[in-house]
Amino acid sequence: MDFVVLTGMVIKVSDVSEYDKRLVILTKERGKIVAFAKGAKRPKSTLMAGTRLFAFGEFTLYEGKDSYSLNKVDIENFFTDISNDVDAMCYGCYFLEFADYYSRENVESTEILKLLYQTLRALLNKKIPNRLIKCIFELKMLTINGEYPNVFECVLCKSKEVKRFSALKSGTICNNCINQISDSVEIETSTVYTMQFIISTSIEKLYTFLVKENVLSEFEFILRRYLNLNIEKEFNSLKILNTILK
Repeated sequence: MDFVVLTGMVIKVSDVSEYDKRLVILTKERGKIVAFAKGAKRPKSTLMAGTRLFAFGEFTLYEGKDSYSLNKVDIENFFTDISNDVDAMCYGCYFLEFADYYSRENVESTEILKLLYQTLRALLNKKIPNRLIKCIFELKMLTINGEYPNVFECVLCKSKEVKRFSALKSGTICNNCINQISDSVEIETSTVYTMQFIISTSIEKLYTFLVKENVLSEFEFILRRYLNLNIEKEFNSLKILNTILK
């Protein structure tokens, strides 16, 4: 019997019988995979701890025709503190669902997995507001997938003096082009710089800054408009998160 060892994180868990679990694991090498963990719910199972949401490490699996069977887990980080914090748990579940939406089967997913891991680590850092973490994560995920807005110049005339943002045109607008756009909203220079930094910087350096409340609020507003226009899926975890934040 041939086994494969994949580095990944459990992003979905469901029960398939009294003792077995079905997992969706986001792996570095093969993207999103489905794996069955037989007997994982038994009290003395060696697989139990490694079949929980957020579990990150190495998974030894037997590769079948349509799915994998979990044989062994070597977990590096359980992110237990997230599971014990209601707010962090809600944000974390949204990040998992967002990553699930953007990841693909049998497609190398190093960047998405790295972003997800660093984002969950940031959730444990109480110095960074969860709202900012959410915005950074969303914009960087769009960047990885090539769907991010152009905030480096006017999307119509290429001027660098941008003053507004258009979700319909997927980017920033200069004052000279305002009349050509129906949905543009004002955007502060600090917000533009924040978005530029997130898009262009490495994942390892993402969660190293803070912004003022007015910038964060504007960032949230602009990103929400952009996502609503470009993503058709309704995230159940986001509905729960928004309910808690009210």
